[in-house]
Amino acid sequence: MTNVELMLNGLAEAAATELSKRENPKGFAQNANIAQRGGDVAHVARERLEQELGDTVISDKRALNFTNQPEELPFNEAEEVK
Repeated sequence: MTNVELMLNGLAEAAATELSKRENPKGFAQNANIAQRGGDVAHVARERLEQELGDTVISDKRALNFTNQPEELPFNEAEEVK
């Protein structure tokens, strides 16, 4: 992920946290609603930034592209789980 992607993710989390503190949701449905609204805040910010830049801020960089695949791990996972 790029710095912008990380910041948008952080904005979504911070927005959801602040909404949750103010509204004190109960149960799954209310918490899911808060999470969705937090994500919506970041979505609006992303769209606005992309308007200003004239280009997408979403990259093709993914964590999986930078991690070892299971066959490349330096140890045997079965031995590690003792």
